[in-house]
Amino acid sequence: MKNRIMRAVLAAAAASLTLATVAVATPAGAATEPLSRAHIVAHFNLAKGQSPENALIEPNGSVDMTFAGAHQIARVDGNGTTHILATLPAPSDGGVHTPVLGFALATGLARTPDGALYALYATGAKDLTGLWRLKPGHTTPERIAALPADSLPNGLAFDPRSNAFYITDSVLGTVWSVPAHGGRATAWSTAPELAPHGFLGANGARVHDNALWVTNFDQGTVVRIPVGDDHRAGRPTVKATGLQGIDDFAFTGRGNEILGALNQPNKVVRITDDGSNTTVLNASDGLQNPTSVAVRGNDVYIPSAAYTTATDPNLLHAHLDRQGH
Repeated sequence: MKNRIMRAVLAAAAASLTLATVAVATPAGAATEPLSRAHIVAHFNLAKGQSPENALIEPNGSVDMTFAGAHQIARVDGNGTTHILATLPAPSDGGVHTPVLGFALATGLARTPDGALYALYATGAKDLTGLWRLKPGHTTPERIAALPADSLPNGLAFDPRSNAFYITDSVLGTVWSVPAHGGRATAWSTAPELAPHGFLGANGARVHDNALWVTNFDQGTVVRIPVGDDHRAGRPTVKATGLQGIDDFAFTGRGNEILGALNQPNKVVRITDDGSNTTVLNASDGLQNPTSVAVRGNDVYIPSAAYTTATDPNLLHAHLDRQGH
């Protein structure tokens, strides 16, 4: 089944991406400013579907992730050991009706201050697709919000100001809103900037500066959508372009500076406030189709899913240099 997953992703990605996405080579092992000391801290089992999709850093420094094909929530501790926290229930048909991809997968991941973990699950089935919660100390997740069977929930962000989750839908070109306690999902934005152009549209999601920031995989953009005082979506603004294949991302804590994972081009880029970008990590640093970026303090973690390289899904750590900024 995992070979079928790899073939499906490879075929879809190849159909979507253009020659403009080919990574520009940099010297081997040369992580560039503002990152340094890049190294792999954990390797995963591709045959078991352990392709990491999304990641976050716990207060104690451990890294939580979703494993896409295995539809699991996992944790890598400070020693680099992987622990499976929970497994989402498998759809009866194996997920063959999951839009675009044809396999069930766990995607976005978020954490609330009480330590609960929330994961997105796309299955093509109405009884499983949606937002799932794993309470601290528990091993059995529960679905707290349903999403349409023909949706592909992907990016997940929690907004404490509106006490709600925002969910990007890569197929329906929608951002959904779900109350923090769960319940009915509401279409928060269906702006054209979220739409796919052949494969996947709205992808990564982060709340920053009273706005929801979203990437668009096909359009190669970073989009800022203001969150109004009434929590309604404002008018979208495209903040960066030319990022074909951008997956998820994170803010570094230096204004609007972003580190973005470009999946098929196999690199991580630094995106500045003026929208320009430079490559800071690439395959020579160990990237294998990076899917997201997690930042906490000076620690940066990048999970690689190895969807098309089909070689070494892994977790890479780098140091964020804040001197002089």
